[in-house]
Amino acid sequence: MTLRGLLEFDNRWSQKIRLDGQKHPIRRFVAWLAHTGDSWYWLAVLGLIWLFGVPAWRSRSALLILGILSLAVLVLLIKFRVRRLRPEGEWGAFYRLTDPHSFPSGHAARAMMLAVLALGLGPLWFGLIVLIWAPFMALARVVMGVHYVSDIVAGMLLGGLAGGFFLLIYPLLVSIFPFLF
Repeated sequence: MTLRGLLEFDNRWSQKIRLDGQKHPIRRFVAWLAHTGDSWYWLAVLGLIWLFGVPAWRSRSALLILGILSLAVLVLLIKFRVRRLRPEGEWGAFYRLTDPHSFPSGHAARAMMLAVLALGLGPLWFGLIVLIWAPFMALARVVMGVHYVSDIVAGMLLGGLAGGFFLLIYPLLVSIFPFLF
């Protein structure tokens, strides 16, 4: 199959699961779910945990914040290299204005990285909650029409690798930046 054929296949599948129309009964819920992966939300919550949390959660939140910021830079570099435009649509005007490129999905990458880190850092209940949330939030981005399925798959693979990398270098980061952890 050619690249054009793969892109057409991806577009067809993305269109099939897209939820068009303002009146669909679950649209508000899916829109909310799609927003739960926003970086500003995660950075704000993790920042509060870092400032006011107990030491174990402060350390976890520091790594998650570093991961989110580092991964955002990597995703943007890839997006500006690939330059795949988002699907046509009206929902997500903010994303379309500030970030017109869709590949890979930063939300999906962030969600999977957070899931891997949460599982690696513990506690297990936290890791499982994030792991269950991640694919649903990522799929909601396709359902709302701001991503293609391949954007999500690539983002989740990138995020999984990034999460593993950050778990690997976590001890090094703690030794270099102990004041953060």
